[in-house]
Amino acid sequence: MKKKIVQTLRFKNKEYPCCASLTMGIIGGKWKTVIIFHLMHKTLRYNELRKSMPTVTERTLSLQLKALEEDGLINRKVYTSKPPLKVEYSLTPFGQTLIPIIQSIADWGDYVAEQYKP
Repeated sequence: MKKKIVQTLRFKNKEYPCCASLTMGIIGGKWKTVIIFHLMHKTLRYNELRKSMPTVTERTLSLQLKALEEDGLINRKVYTSKPPLKVEYSLTPFGQTLIPIIQSIADWGDYVAEQYKP
């Protein structure tokens, strides 16, 4: 009997057992996809993101933004020329490759909300 060799995928020094696992490892969780959705068509300041997701805590939002930045999906630009400090977030070209996926997820959510109304 031959042993099956399991191929793992690597991204940012992490190993994933399959391509779906890699994708969900990068954009999975409750807030990453929502953040990407809000940044799909425009650059937003931290407070604008926070207002568009009123149920997320500040700590969670900060951690998720940091993780997305570390994975190369979003840009964080800090303006320090004059107070108050201004921070803007936008999708990187790599992050923009997720737009069709995130749009499909959003479209499916709209479909479910419409078709399965209580």
